[in-house]
Amino acid sequence: MEEVERLLAQPSGKEPQGIRDRAILELLYATGMRVSELSGLTVKDVHLDVGFLRCVGKGSKERIVPVGKTAAKAIQNYLNKVRPKFERGKGASAMFLNRTGSRLSRISIWQMIKRCAAQAKIQKRITPHTFRHSFATHLLERGADLRVVQELLGHANIATTQIYTHIDPGRLKKIHQQFHPRP
Repeated sequence: MEEVERLLAQPSGKEPQGIRDRAILELLYATGMRVSELSGLTVKDVHLDVGFLRCVGKGSKERIVPVGKTAAKAIQNYLNKVRPKFERGKGASAMFLNRTGSRLSRISIWQMIKRCAAQAKIQKRITPHTFRHSFATHLLERGADLRVVQELLGHANIATTQIYTHIDPGRLKKIHQQFHPRP
């Protein structure tokens, strides 16, 4: 969790690119979206007024994903202060734009994450998928139901969700003691 916090703190909150990058990182961690889902977002997919976004995943499957307050605030800041400056008619519907006004690519997002990880002095390899894994793991560590996490990640099979996550042995023992009739 400490590394996630360091990584999320990297993009500057003053420069336009930093405001955009902060919104991207917050959204990745808040939703567990795939990088392709994030780069494919359009402005009309995001409904901050109700705290949800519509995301198109693998196999063109749509799902509704909640957006937390911290991510919503970062996105609203980007929409108000930065996106209008980047928009130049090329990617008018795209949520996240580069400085030339085109849709931000998956590769650009990967490079930004790599840059932020280096600035945060994180030695291990960090990818967009790391945010997805952290999202699922942190929800489960705090007691979220595996089936709910499966739905949030858009997995068809619960076995796929189990692969993404690991459960702390101490938590397993505590749950066993709490719920087994003969602890």
